[in-house]
Amino acid sequence: MFFCGVGMKRKTVIYVDGFNFYYGCLKNSSYKWLDMYSLFSKILDTSHEIVEIKYFTALISHRAGNENSMLRQKTYLKAIQAYCPHINIFYGHYLTHIIKAKHVQPPPDFVKIYKTEEKGTDVNIAAHLINDAWLDHYDCALVVSNDSDLAESLKLIKQHHNKKLIGVAFPSTDPKRKPSRELIQYADFVKPIRQGLLADSQLPEKIPNTGLHKPKGW
Repeated sequence: MFFCGVGMKRKTVIYVDGFNFYYGCLKNSSYKWLDMYSLFSKILDTSHEIVEIKYFTALISHRAGNENSMLRQKTYLKAIQAYCPHINIFYGHYLTHIIKAKHVQPPPDFVKIYKTEEKGTDVNIAAHLINDAWLDHYDCALVVSNDSDLAESLKLIKQHHNKKLIGVAFPSTDPKRKPSRELIQYADFVKPIRQGLLADSQLPEKIPNTGLHKPKGW
């Protein structure tokens, strides 16, 4: 376990899996205009000093009918970069292709659908977690994801950097969902993300000194 000296705070870097976080906490909510620094400051206790929030996401790929979603996403990314100086954004990419899937009520037995997958996020998070540990960028890493593919990187950090503290913030507001057992076995602490915290951690409707404002419907 990592101990700080008297009066010292743990340098804490937060690694946000944007895809996991959006679909677990935000998609069907009215809290998408989120101030991440405010949120994680509330989730962590005062022994932590947040030195960086690394947000891993992908730009929505263009497809007929999703122009508004693309615009809202780009507006939000600009807003958090302008308002939250601790945030750095790292991009993967979406891969969309047509596949055949079995119809629930045939005929026809199969229909063609678009399948969209986010690529690169889990690899990027794992690489940053391990590299930042070697460079001693943090005393504590908070991983905001439920992706079990990240478990190996946490295992390596615990094996080779046993003074590092690892936390997992479980990105779901559904009380029926449970955090990944593979992931939390290497965590020193697990934090829930509750709707009340999301509600209390919203950006201003208009971002000061910019022309950015909260999109309609958010």
